[in-house]
Amino acid sequence: MSKPLSIGVAGLGTVGAGVLKLLAQNGDIVAARAGRPVTVGAVSARTRGRDRGVTLDGLRWHDDPVALAADPGVDVVVELIGGSGGPARALVEAAIAAGKPVVTANKALLAVHGAAIAEMAEGRGVPLAFEAAVAGGIPAIKGLREGLAANRLMRVAGILNGTCNYILTTMREQGREFGDVLAEAQALGYAEADPSFDIDGVDAAHKLAILAALAFGRPVDFDAVHVEGIREITAMDIAFAGELGYRIKLLGIAGRDEAGISARVHPCMVPVAAPIARVDGVFNAVVAEGDFVGRVMLEGRGAGAGPTASAVVADLIDIARGRHTPVWGGALDVAPAVPMERHRGAYYLRLMVLDRPGVIADVTGILRDGAISLESMLQRGRAPGEAVPVVLTTHDCEEAAMRAALDRIAALDAVLEKPALIRIEAL
Repeated sequence: MSKPLSIGVAGLGTVGAGVLKLLAQNGDIVAARAGRPVTVGAVSARTRGRDRGVTLDGLRWHDDPVALAADPGVDVVVELIGGSGGPARALVEAAIAAGKPVVTANKALLAVHGAAIAEMAEGRGVPLAFEAAVAGGIPAIKGLREGLAANRLMRVAGILNGTCNYILTTMREQGREFGDVLAEAQALGYAEADPSFDIDGVDAAHKLAILAALAFGRPVDFDAVHVEGIREITAMDIAFAGELGYRIKLLGIAGRDEAGISARVHPCMVPVAAPIARVDGVFNAVVAEGDFVGRVMLEGRGAGAGPTASAVVADLIDIARGRHTPVWGGALDVAPAVPMERHRGAYYLRLMVLDRPGVIADVTGILRDGAISLESMLQRGRAPGEAVPVVLTTHDCEEAAMRAALDRIAALDAVLEKPALIRIEAL
């Protein structure tokens, strides 16, 4: 067997400790599949004394993670620090400058600085691997970049954040409100103390920016992703979705057509019969559509020590074998980004209105003026002079027209609160 591949691991949190555990427990399997042993030579983390459930005996310790790039005993740098800048970016750039392959699970770094880092890596001929950056243990990166390499991809989409999927699933199953379920998710460790990155859609958008770059052969462009989260989803909307034959999911969706490439993250109503509608709890799913393969869906755990460590070590095996794929899959496309205002689709609207004559006529008149066609309407019960919910679904129309109509509807004196809008997606 060849000389062992010695790695340096920066960041010994959940994922970093998971990588060390996996290599210790499955070292024989990894060596057989890599063609040589993969060993940990050096590590770096913020604190030395913390119990991580793994032994660090015999490993070189660097207080400064960037020092791993200069360690002569490190063949590959594994960056598991996180964050879009700071020591994570400094380490990755130093490792590439030193000609050392990099494996990272850092979606924020790649989403924000991926174009520059990829250019640097390819200019130096250095492998940059990031399977663990999107959807944890699901082989989404390999699936797009290798398994579907013969296809022209039209769309890639998915449930890319387990925290949001857990919250929406629990709200649906238990009829509870968002704030209550979020607090429970934090208590169970499914949501961070500051959950903003998750519930506001930023984490999913980081991942979608990477998937879109891979699917369409374009530089990663986080700024082009339209982002909405799930804070405004209510138990009432989830119940109405069920009546209409839908489930609400936070989806990341990127597509390509003759106008260019669109990328968006927002809550969607998907038909209950769609496979992705049945992906519940903390699970993730990635759907890709190719011209020859058709539609493919991968499902699994999108986070956690085991699944993410599995993806990290899969990249290490590729590097040990000398398998090196261009970062974004080859020549880059310069197709323009399509703004959200140009999106066409169907919509769910929920209004809380005073129950009085003429309200529905006013609302439908505004939609008519915007050339927006109604598909259905739900109104439950009568309560003259009081607030009642009215639910409308539309046929396909342009986002800009829907937004303009919604502004006019919200300004009606009979509309008592901000209208709820959820896009309908037939995945």
